[in-house]
Amino acid sequence: MQSHPLPTLALIVILWFTLIALILYLLALQNALKKCAPVSRTMAPGKVWLMLIPLFGLVWHFIVVINIAKSLGNEFARLGIPCPEPTPGQTIGLANCVCNCCIFIPLLGGLAGLAGLVLWIVYWVRIANYSRILDAHQAITPASPIT
Repeated sequence: MQSHPLPTLALIVILWFTLIALILYLLALQNALKKCAPVSRTMAPGKVWLMLIPLFGLVWHFIVVINIAKSLGNEFARLGIPCPEPTPGQTIGLANCVCNCCIFIPLLGGLAGLAGLVLWIVYWVRIANYSRILDAHQAITPASPIT
């Protein structure tokens, strides 16, 4: 008996969309770090890509979230930009990380996965908004390029 190719095709499409979303997410995180002056950064922007390593990426995501929060907080303080959070995005980001780790727990995994997906999107949008704030400040007070 032959299996129907549709489930395989659907799985391939879902995996491709997931990979594309993950790459766009990592680019957003990397760009947020790049917008911080080197003195404000607590992590090199390129290190966000270590999240692509299976299983290690789950742990590394915690480190990335904490370092992005510290870097953005440092940059906002350096530029004198008021920020509603002392560690921008850290609470949502860490909640997302915890949910990602909980997907392996039987019975809780599905709910944790759904909550993690929502928190992932909220965190991504929040970091993108903080990046836009830095862009707007750069447009108002242009300085030398940040690498």
